Amino acid sequence: MKITIVAGARPNFIKIAPIIRAIEQKQQEGIPLSYRLVHTGQHYDKNLSDTFFEELNIPKPDANLEVKSGSQSVQTANIMVAFEQELLENPTDMVLVVGDVNSTMACALVAKKMNLKVTHVEAGIRSGDMTMPEEINRIVTDSITDYFFTTSPLATENLIRYGAQPDAVHFVGNVMIDTLYQNQHRFQRPLFWEDFALEKGNYIVLTLHRPANVDEEDSLLHLLQGIDALAQGKKIIFPIHPRTKAILGERQLDTQNIVFIEPQGYLNFMYLVAHSFAVITDSGGISEETTVLGIPCFTLRNNTERPETITIGTNHLVGTQVEKLVETYTSFLQNGMKKAGIPELWDGKASERIVDILWQKRN
Repeated sequence: MKITIVAGARPNFIKIAPIIRAIEQKQQEGIPLSYRLVHTGQHYDKNLSDTFFEELNIPKPDANLEVKSGSQSVQTANIMVAFEQELLENPTDMVLVVGDVNSTMACALVAKKMNLKVTHVEAGIRSGDMTMPEEINRIVTDSITDYFFTTSPLATENLIRYGAQPDAVHFVGNVMIDTLYQNQHRFQRPLFWEDFALEKGNYIVLTLHRPANVDEEDSLLHLLQGIDALAQGKKIIFPIHPRTKAILGERQLDTQNIVFIEPQGYLNFMYLVAHSFAVITDSGGISEETTVLGIPCFTLRNNTERPETITIGTNHLVGTQVEKLVETYTSFLQNGMKKAGIPELWDGKASERIVDILWQKRN
């Protein structure tokens, strides 16, 4: 059985690493299961792409489609054209996609039109926000998927409600958490740690990249100034996403606590998160990681496709207005962290379950 695995952006690399590891374990057991890894090139900056392959011991891709950037439509179209040729030249039994980026949807569409089975890892999550490109990618991908692997019972319920056959939906846990557990002992202190006098619990980690937060310069500046003011002497370590950096341009910000750094590799970034006082972010994936690490998280969005990080985990959904963030963060300082736990099956074994199920379904 041969599986073509697709990855295109930073979150994908984190998710495919344990799946590849689980397949290779099966190979060592003598099971005739193989894979071909295709990197679409959606993220092509070294700090957003190559570094993750190196740090997570992901094999060099068998193919890199090198589509790079462009509008949503241009990027999706370029991926589809290139991936179709890839499949024509390298036949496979199944295409496995992860997450909700453009590469996920584009490659699922191509595979289905070529009458191949489509497997979607992290299926069924929904934010309900159709202004998010990721939400559209999720819905389209799940509408043509053959095998669904979910991170939560709610995601499973979503799929059944939308018409998926129950025997095609499998609640297996969270592959991002597999990667976290497999690499937690390898987290690396960044080189700038001492330069900024960082210590465990004396700084906040900030990430911003979603259009609602970064696309309009004045509102982005207002947001950053508000975040800077709430720090109360703690440094705010901000690995600035290329998208956000481009919006700010050469503008000099009058902030006292925010430290701008380049995007970090997985091992450095996760060290920062694991040793932080709190995280402020608009990323869904980071709210999953903070939940497992027990780090308070404040998500600058009006909705989330990962509600278990709020109901069970350490996440607070605060909207996009900095005033609400300040209110919630102040309450946290006064009352301490809410009671939190780790969601069901987020135990580091999701990838093993996925590969076991796929092998069982090979016929």
